[in-house]
Order: sequence, then C-alpha cells, then structure tokens
Amino acid sequence: MTEMASGWGINGTKGRCYDFWVDFSECMSRCREPKDCALLREDYLECLHHSKEFQRRNRIYKEEQRKLRAAARKDKEGEAGVHHHG
Repeated sequence: MTEMASGWGINGTKGRCYDFWVDFSECMSRCREPKDCALLREDYLECLHHSKEFQRRNRIYKEEQRKLRAAARKDKEGEAGVHHHG
C-alpha cells in the first residue's frame, strides 16, 4: 500500500481525503468487480488532486498579493513628490 493510499499525512494527521479512501477500500473489499467502485475511486482521486491543486493555487495567490502590495508601495512613493495639474 502506498503512502498516499494510507490516508495519513506526512506529519501523522489524518489526510483530508481519508474518508474517501475508507469508502473506496471498503467497497473494494466487498465488491465483485473493481468497476463497481469506480465512482468512489474517482471521488478519492478527485479529492487528492484538488487538495494539491488548491495548495498550489494558494501559494501562487499569496505570491501575487505580495507583488501587488510591493508595486502599490512603489507607486505611492513615486506619487509623493509629483503633483499633476489639470
């Protein structure tokens, strides 16, 4: 069984997709054919995929915000000594 499938995160806490994994693995242990559990498996993979994507997006978003704030500060400093007429 892979590290990911166990549902436990690196720091020993329950992964957020653990419940999906439990449903899927229980289904697999009861079903006659693996395809009977295809939807549960998709849910589980979807959960894994999206949690990763969300973390990545979140990092990108924070970086964007940092850049915007830095740019805004520069603009303010630039405007301080300049007066526009009209």
